[in-house]
Amino acid sequence: MRFLHVADLHLGKSIYGTSLIDSGDQKEWAERFVEMALALKPDAVVMAGDVYDRGQPPGKATRLLSRMVTELAKNGIAVMMTAGNHDSVHHLSFLSPLLAESRVYISAPLENTTEMVHVTLEDEHGPVTFWLLPYVYPAMICQALGDDGIRDYQTAIRRILTAQNINFSQRNVLVAHQNVTANGQEAERGGSESMVGGIGQVDYSVFDGFDYVALGHIHSSYPVGRETVRYAGSPLVYHFNEIRQPAKGPLLVTLGEKGGEIRMERQEIPPLHRMREIRGTYEEIRTEALAKPWEKEYLKIVLTDTRITPEISDFLHGIARAHESNVMELTSDYRMFTGDASAKGAKEMRDKPVEELFADFYKERNGGIDPTAEDLELLSFAGELTRASELGADAAEKAKREEKDQNARKILDYILKQEAAQQ
Repeated sequence: MRFLHVADLHLGKSIYGTSLIDSGDQKEWAERFVEMALALKPDAVVMAGDVYDRGQPPGKATRLLSRMVTELAKNGIAVMMTAGNHDSVHHLSFLSPLLAESRVYISAPLENTTEMVHVTLEDEHGPVTFWLLPYVYPAMICQALGDDGIRDYQTAIRRILTAQNINFSQRNVLVAHQNVTANGQEAERGGSESMVGGIGQVDYSVFDGFDYVALGHIHSSYPVGRETVRYAGSPLVYHFNEIRQPAKGPLLVTLGEKGGEIRMERQEIPPLHRMREIRGTYEEIRTEALAKPWEKEYLKIVLTDTRITPEISDFLHGIARAHESNVMELTSDYRMFTGDASAKGAKEMRDKPVEELFADFYKERNGGIDPTAEDLELLSFAGELTRASELGADAAEKAKREEKDQNARKILDYILKQEAAQQ
């Protein structure tokens, strides 16, 4: 029995303001995946949750999934999908009895029933039953089982699995979407994963007896506890934190006879746009961009020697757009007040009027935008307060300065609000 294990497609997702359907990234991946499936001819494709990025996906996302599933089913490949925490199990399972006639099987809500959707396929070694478990939480299983005593995710899943009529003397595959750990140890997650660490932990031992457990929820691809309890990972990188994860791609799983070897082979699908982080001085990055323009990349650029000015931003974004790339994040590690500057730079800062230092700080925190006239008036007043403090004052002056402290605090609040508005 051979099947492709994928998860966390998040169709309809946008990253850094870019729609991955409009950009062609998800459409390209879907087309290549179908081509791969038709070439490999597996018995089934299992999708382990988060098929969509949200419960009410845009029309473009539903049409893309429809084209994928239709093409697979039309070519004799069974499709099985379970709902993740980003999906609506009710919306995803719409028309599921009718779709099952075309060998497209979708998990059902477990609110008022204990029976999981399951599908049995046959090969030369006998039956293989696929059990489709949607993302569940304790209250849902309490309702399904009529038991208010279930308080944690692990107990909930153990109880719902126990309620199934599973013949473990035969081969069984579970398709699930949960936070599965080994002895409480979680893997490092990417920034696109919204689940809070530690929430909903389920130990892999709950799945003892299943020959293979096809997991979704974590975007990295790795086994949990044993090789056959495995996350497929997301098909694409959805955050710059995820570029550190192992290679992404569907898993081709081959089941032999009961108790025999289970093979898992990654099938890589190159992305339309590679995500990459570039870190260095502006001159280094500029030289690289001119010598070898960025071709079809999503970039995070970190400048280490200067603040971001409108001119720098315009150049980097312009050269990226010219070669079908996109600077999705442009930041600076350069900090004027943290001792990073050279001795010459430090002297220049000491010689600058306080108002100019405040203005430089304002521009740094506002993407290179100059202060307005109103801002400059407030910064000038702040400079006067600073100089008065440095020169010292007699008791009368101190009394006046205490009266002005409230104004100084207002200035600080104003700058912080301006900074927050820009973030």
